[in-house]
Amino acid sequence: MAYFDFAQAFETSTPAVASKPLAGTKARLSPLEWSVVALAQKDRLSSIHQPGRVSIAMGVLFGKRPSPVLADPRLEALRRLSVIAWHRGYAIHPSEIHAFKAAGFTIEQYELVLGSISRGRNALNQRVH
Repeated sequence: MAYFDFAQAFETSTPAVASKPLAGTKARLSPLEWSVVALAQKDRLSSIHQPGRVSIAMGVLFGKRPSPVLADPRLEALRRLSVIAWHRGYAIHPSEIHAFKAAGFTIEQYELVLGSISRGRNALNQRVH
C-alpha cells in the first residue's frame, strides 16, 4: 500500500494556495482542508450538481467517472465553495455561503479561502499571458 503526503505535495505543487492565514486574521484551515481547496481546482463546475438523465445514461454506456463528492459533509461544503470560487471567483451564490457557514465554517474562513483562491487564479492568469 502506498502513502502520499498530501500536505507536502500541495505546498510545492500549488504555491498560490496559502497554507497560513493572512496577517492579522485568526481564521485557519487544517492541512486536510487546504488539500480539499487545492484539489477543487481540478474539479469541473458540473461536479457540484446532481447528475442528470443524460449524464447517467452516458455513465451506463461508457463507464462511470469517479465522483469527486466527499463523504464528510463539512469537507464537501468546502469543496463545493472552492470549486465555484476556482471557476467564478467571488461570484458565489448566497445559498452556497449559507451552506458553508452551516457546515461549521466562519465568515473569516470564507474570506481566507476566497482570498487564497483569488491569488491562485491571478498567478495562473499571469503564467498564461
